[in-house]
Amino acid sequence: MKIQELITKISEGYLDSAFISLYGEENVIAERARYTEAVKEFAAIYGENRDVNLFSVPGRSEISGNHTDHNRGCVIAAAIDLDIIAVASVSGNDTVRVKSKGFPEDVVTCNPEKPDEKLFNSSSSLISGVCAGFKNRGYNVCGFDAYTTSNVLKGSGISSSAAFEVMIGNILNYFVNDGKITNPVIAEISQYAENVYFGKPSGLMDQTACAVGGFSYIDFADPKAAKIEKLGFDLSAEGYSLCITNTGGNHADLTGDYAAVPAEMKAVAKEFGQEALRGLDKETLLSRAGELREKVGDRALLRAFHFIGENDRVQVLAECLRSGDLNGFFNGVKDSGRSSFMWLQNVYTTKNVEEQGLSLALAVTEHALTNTSRPSAWRIHGGGFAGTIQAFVPNEDVPNYKNEIERVFGANSCTVLKVRKDGAIKVL
Repeated sequence: MKIQELITKISEGYLDSAFISLYGEENVIAERARYTEAVKEFAAIYGENRDVNLFSVPGRSEISGNHTDHNRGCVIAAAIDLDIIAVASVSGNDTVRVKSKGFPEDVVTCNPEKPDEKLFNSSSSLISGVCAGFKNRGYNVCGFDAYTTSNVLKGSGISSSAAFEVMIGNILNYFVNDGKITNPVIAEISQYAENVYFGKPSGLMDQTACAVGGFSYIDFADPKAAKIEKLGFDLSAEGYSLCITNTGGNHADLTGDYAAVPAEMKAVAKEFGQEALRGLDKETLLSRAGELREKVGDRALLRAFHFIGENDRVQVLAECLRSGDLNGFFNGVKDSGRSSFMWLQNVYTTKNVEEQGLSLALAVTEHALTNTSRPSAWRIHGGGFAGTIQAFVPNEDVPNYKNEIERVFGANSCTVLKVRKDGAIKVL
């Protein structure tokens, strides 16, 4: 659709049904303005006489399976109603140009020869990696121009980078592959881009949740061929919101804390002749606990206990979502949080024990939600040591909860989200 025609269509409500589905009826006016601004920005950069399409990819939230994926475990993640949107047009050459709001333009070829280490950790490398991933699998690629804008909060554990990767694949899928590539495959290609071209050895959870939408169950027993199931549970229909609280940055260097979690788990697994903990049970672990304390240390054993319990818990929570057992699901979420605090020990860093924002946020949340009229749940969110927690809050209790949290952590520290049913889509 031509630029001016699209702007008129948006103002007249042509996309309102899509906006309601993606963002809720209360946000239609704001999304009209957001999309219109994006279309105008595209026109200003790439020209007004262009046929354009609109795309959307959500961010994600980890729901259960805290630090399980790297040991071939299972996770549950969910798409959220914050997203990256793109206005895009085929360019007719082999150059991909992407201008993201607030960032310099990325310009790369859609036919990269190999990864360029000088571009590691850049958005340009992600674009090149997705193009390479498409070509490696025999899919078509093309040059295109795109303007993107995102409200997926950076640094809050809801995967702005994964959403960007999936967006590039989403555009290529519809522009030159007739939309026939499934979203789980786009997630796999996005992971390849991040691993090989961006230089980050990430798992597949983030990309899958962004691409697939809704609640997703992911089994990493075979890391190269993860099993993905979209769970058909509607949190909004139950009258609940997902609240993410950003407790503020921890200034300690946390690289070692993050690296120690999979390393210690795998050290335990190695004692049993395995590369990862998947397949061990608690009885087997206990049978050698006295001996292993001396070899790998107490914390490694505790983290192994967490993995085994958490991996089993994901199965239970997945079944709760399949059957609509909300109470069972919430009990499991709280058990997951307790396990992370006690056994995994990723709620604060021992390098800076005076700063325990996550612990405090969990305490404030427990105080605010214990006596609500309907059940609720809360846990650490993401990798831990600093950053965010999550809470499932009845809609009628959200204003009070947000107020209690922000009295401690400041204005706008609590973001109220919905679980979005759609993953990566072409809006128009």
